[in-house]
Amino acid sequence: MKIAKLILTSAVVIAAISSGAVAQQAQSGLVSKVDEANGKITIQQTQGGTVGATTGGAASDFKVQDGLMFNALKEGDQVVFTATEIGGVKTITKLERQ
Repeated sequence: MKIAKLILTSAVVIAAISSGAVAQQAQSGLVSKVDEANGKITIQQTQGGTVGATTGGAASDFKVQDGLMFNALKEGDQVVFTATEIGGVKTITKLERQ
């Protein structure tokens, strides 16, 4: 019985680590709104596998981990970013303007 619990616990931990790794993949998109007052940026995500496409992806709000990002961004900027969920909120951890 203890071995079964250990195997189940290990599987859950591996699944959690794997899902975190997926959330850390770089994504690209177009900044559609900069809301410095609320610490958020809205990004229209670029459709995967299509060069130069800016349509088809859903616009998502992201909290900004580093407030200095606001100084370098404006609406219409193409970006590549990495986001993760921190405390239940999608948060940009890395962002690069293209």
